[in-house]
Amino acid sequence: MNRTQLLDPEVFRAMAAVSAAAKKGLGDPGLAELVMIRASQINHCAFCLDMHLGLARKHGESEDRIHFLGAWEETEDLYSERERAALALTEAVTVLTGGTSRTKSGGGFVPDEVYEAAAKHFDEAALAHLIALITVINGWNRLMVSRRVPPGGRQP
Repeated sequence: MNRTQLLDPEVFRAMAAVSAAAKKGLGDPGLAELVMIRASQINHCAFCLDMHLGLARKHGESEDRIHFLGAWEETEDLYSERERAALALTEAVTVLTGGTSRTKSGGGFVPDEVYEAAAKHFDEAALAHLIALITVINGWNRLMVSRRVPPGGRQP
């Protein structure tokens, strides 16, 4: 079965605009790329990994920081507390398996402790942009994975 490679140009422009606004508002292009790589790793999106690995390198990310991103919790010396808070939030928003704020069990919520840790390192505006960035990369991942767009595949 052939899957559609079509992505409506208007949808593409809208999502690209959200991505650009979130990155600009976050104000840290290297961190933005790390967040997008981590979400794409979780979602197994080869297209987005290919794109954001290259962009991370262009923004000066080292091979070690890129290589160990999947195990960021085990490599304390490679990532700052701020980056670690952003990566934890990325995982929580991407997977949505944390507990509710009242019971800390069950699924479908970002745990309060993860959100609060991020809020210590980002002001309200930056945190809003970080959440938007995580949300939009998850959208891009789902668009590419569902259509099986390969690394380096063309989009409008």
